[in-house]
Amino acid sequence: MTDPRALVDQARMSRFQWTVVILMIGLNALDGFDVLSISYASPGIVADWGIDRAALGIVLSMELVGMAFGSLLLGNVADAIGRRKTILGCLVVMSGGMFAAATATDITTLCIYRVITGLGIGGMLASINAAVAEAANAKRRALCVVLMSAGLPFGSVLGGLVSGELLKVYEWPAVFILGGLATAAFIPLVLWLAPESIAFEMHKRGPGALERINKTLKRMGHAAIEALPEAPVIKPKAGLPLLFSPQFAMLAVLLAASYFAHIITFYYIIKWIPKIVVDMGFAAPTAAGVLVWASIGGALGALTLGLLTLKARVTALTIAAMLASTVAVIGFGLGWETLNQISIAAAVAGFFTNAPIVGLYAIVAQSFPTELRATATGFVIGVGRGGAALAPVIAGFLFQAGWSLSTVSTMLGLGATLAALMLFLARGGIGRASSAGPA
Repeated sequence: MTDPRALVDQARMSRFQWTVVILMIGLNALDGFDVLSISYASPGIVADWGIDRAALGIVLSMELVGMAFGSLLLGNVADAIGRRKTILGCLVVMSGGMFAAATATDITTLCIYRVITGLGIGGMLASINAAVAEAANAKRRALCVVLMSAGLPFGSVLGGLVSGELLKVYEWPAVFILGGLATAAFIPLVLWLAPESIAFEMHKRGPGALERINKTLKRMGHAAIEALPEAPVIKPKAGLPLLFSPQFAMLAVLLAASYFAHIITFYYIIKWIPKIVVDMGFAAPTAAGVLVWASIGGALGALTLGLLTLKARVTALTIAAMLASTVAVIGFGLGWETLNQISIAAAVAGFFTNAPIVGLYAIVAQSFPTELRATATGFVIGVGRGGAALAPVIAGFLFQAGWSLSTVSTMLGLGATLAALMLFLARGGIGRASSAGPA
């Protein structure tokens, strides 16, 4: 009896499968804009409300706190009710949070709205990572996950370009309104183009699963199957209990620790570039342009790592990129004087700090089975977002205390080196827990 999962794994990628992957890239690009919308808006918020750097650091962290909880809670939900339903729910939450942020009149309400937005983003990240891994065949799985992850910096680039133009004419709330509209526009696209994954349908075997699987197989260009292969007599436990079983616990903890440490370095750069550039005497739209260069560097870093995975192991590539991240972030903090110098330093930092993130997404997707993939992704991202939330706050308090850009950059840049060490320790278990192939 034909197993549709094996058919998807072994056959060539169809146009429909690539369409699903492209849609998930778009969703991650949306996340990239939504996460950084507060960075684009921050100079205007500071000017309007007169808040100091320490308070701004807290504001910049709020959606990251929401993302941590969203990843931890909703990754488990995606493994329980499906990737598609979770993605749609997250889009509704994200859109509402963005529109609400545009109406904020004080720090407290803005923080609440950003936490809500972050909840949706966190759940989205866990869900689309699993959805891409299950839409791709075995040969292209790592590449597709890396390409999906590259969507985030592309969204940041596009969002930065549009935000820079908006801020020349409108006040900072326009950035959040744009994000809300873009988020809402993806809801009908997901309904039309993204059915539930065959791997998830096979795992859950709910009513009508055979019919839904055959519809998806038809869209992929495959013949229908007559019946589902026999299910295991005893289904293994799933969710967090399975994640923390002896088989997976150590790998999950090490990957989460690696993500946590590296994301501190990444979000220090991404969140603080606009304010750092404004403090150097440049205008707010110009600061958004420097962040665009950092995002362009990030997109190039993601694509470069993705192409290199066709020739080399993603784990080794990711460790090397993490070590280079530390050097690049320290270099960013050397105190460049001209806008061109700052932009180049930001682009280099973006290149090396974003590449390890997409590498980690691919490693997680390949290291855990279907019934655990979104839960594992949610756990790793959720713990990691704790580091993301800490980065702007730590930097804000250090700057407020009078620490120099060079010293702060050196301290937070070392997070990537610690991440490389954690990933090195985890390398023995990577790829062994799943049938997706070695990482």
